[in-house]
Amino acid sequence: MSYGLLLPSGQAQLQAGGSASGLVDVAVRAERLGFDSVWAGDSMVRARIEPLTLLTAIAQATERLTVGTALLMPYRHPVHTALVLSSIDQLSRGRLVVGVGAGFPGFSEQELAVAGVPFRRRFSYVDDTVTLWRELWSGQPESFHGKVLHYDWLPEVPRPDRPGGPPIWLGGITPSALERTGRLYDGWLPYPPDPADYATALARIREVAGDRPVKPALFATVHLDDDIARGRAALDEYCAATYRMPLDQVEQIQVMMTGPDVADQIGRFLDAGAQDVLIRIAALEPAGFEKQLTGVAELLSHLRRRV
Repeated sequence: MSYGLLLPSGQAQLQAGGSASGLVDVAVRAERLGFDSVWAGDSMVRARIEPLTLLTAIAQATERLTVGTALLMPYRHPVHTALVLSSIDQLSRGRLVVGVGAGFPGFSEQELAVAGVPFRRRFSYVDDTVTLWRELWSGQPESFHGKVLHYDWLPEVPRPDRPGGPPIWLGGITPSALERTGRLYDGWLPYPPDPADYATALARIREVAGDRPVKPALFATVHLDDDIARGRAALDEYCAATYRMPLDQVEQIQVMMTGPDVADQIGRFLDAGAQDVLIRIAALEPAGFEKQLTGVAELLSHLRRRV
């Protein structure tokens, strides 16, 4: 069982007093507190510190932490990104995990249009990109022709530290996402609100994957507060700042946790099969985030004893 921390690199946290250098400090502190990984999100809709640049700095400032990101793939050039990821994997000595996604309806259309990627072809673009990365990292293909990506010539890409390249995880819990995860990906990073749905989806992934291992993870947003009403108010403020949507709407899609039983709430997902839990702390200001970080670290110590 391992636990990760999503770094507060979004626009809302930066406007509340965060900074790029401060994020590196948070990662160093997370390592000292016993977290297993730190992660950086990705978006052009809501500006944030560029994740691959940030993870490069963190890889140099830490010793054992896995560094992870959830890239919105369609607006990054596939070949150049293979080079960048290979370089980070070398700099981190094989500590990189790459989460990938294709964006969300009603949220990502504009950023994909900026990149010239048709929104309806985004899933094929992501799958083609991942297949291309693995070919570039494992050998030296002369060309590549997928569903949407076509290259008659490809440059040489330095090999990552890890043979075959870093693990690649996919999010999503739609039937299509589960099929694709089982067929192509090394890990699964969803955020369903219901542990029962998580268990059912994981069973489908394992059915498709057969003997091929797929790491089951969970992305959970947490605000520690024994007072449920106060905790939900903090979550609602975070959702409004991050998504411009109320908690009542966001929690229909994503798991949002608060109250006196957060450890038990996470435990239900562990019982459903999750092996890697990525925590996003719902706090905007650095002081509030730091207080929550200490509490989450204590919570994770309790969960480790539970297992």
